[in-house]
Order: sequence, then structure tokens, then C-alpha cells
Amino acid sequence: MSKLIQRLAEARKQGNVGLLAEAIPYARWMQIAPENGTGELLTRMRYHEELIGNTFLPAIHGGTLGAMLEMTAIFHLLWETDTPTVPKIVNITVDYLRSARPRDVIAAAKVTKQGRRMVNVFAEAWQDDRSRPVASASAHFLVQSEDEPSAL
Repeated sequence: MSKLIQRLAEARKQGNVGLLAEAIPYARWMQIAPENGTGELLTRMRYHEELIGNTFLPAIHGGTLGAMLEMTAIFHLLWETDTPTVPKIVNITVDYLRSARPRDVIAAAKVTKQGRRMVNVFAEAWQDDRSRPVASASAHFLVQSEDEPSAL
């Protein structure tokens, strides 16, 4: 059993979704963490100077927004579904809708289609107003158990 799956079991037992981010060094460095204080699973990327890509506006770098949307989808799959393994990204398409200003970014995800081996997820990120997203993503993940034979 992977360290992340063990952490997931511990987080579920305690009801603390924030423990998931502690098991992922990249999420800790990017200051990306899930939260469910409102009853909905959201992911927050805390603003810090290293996120700035365009210093003239200033605006958050698009790559960090893409990474945040991917992590949002992974957190959603781990917490909200019965995924037997850590989801493996197959592909992701990110749409950048407007500049993300130097402040926290919040995102939510939902499963749009789930099969036995693959799952499609839509994620959307915003800052102050949820009706004005800064980016959205459509991602596909492999969720097949490692001990299950592959048809590929």
C-alpha cells in the first residue's frame, strides 16, 4: 500500500482532508491543500511570491494554475470516490480564462465520467468570485488497481 493511500485512510478516519496534502511534497511546496469546511471539497492554493509569472501585471503563472487544477482533481478522486489506487494522469487540458491576480486561488472538481479503468474530471479555479473563473481543466486519470491486469 502506498504512503498516500495510507495517509488517505488515516485522513478519512480522522475526517481531516488536509492530511492528504501533507503526504505530497509538491503540494506542500506550492501551498496547495484541500479543505472541506463548507461541506464542499475545495482546494486552495495560498498566494506566495514564487507563484508570479508576469511581474508587470502581476499575475500568477499559468503552469502553477494547471498544477493546482490537476491536484484539485486528484484530491477529489481520492476523497470523494472509491479509487483503489493513486490516480495516474493520462492527459489534462487547461483553459486559461483570465489573469489570476496575486491572491489565493480556490478550485473545485467533479467527476464527469467514471469507468473501471479511466475517470474524467472537470476542475474550475477562481479567486474572489466563483462565477468568474480564472482557469478550468478537463483531465483523464487511470484508476486501475495495480494488481488488476491491463487490457492495453
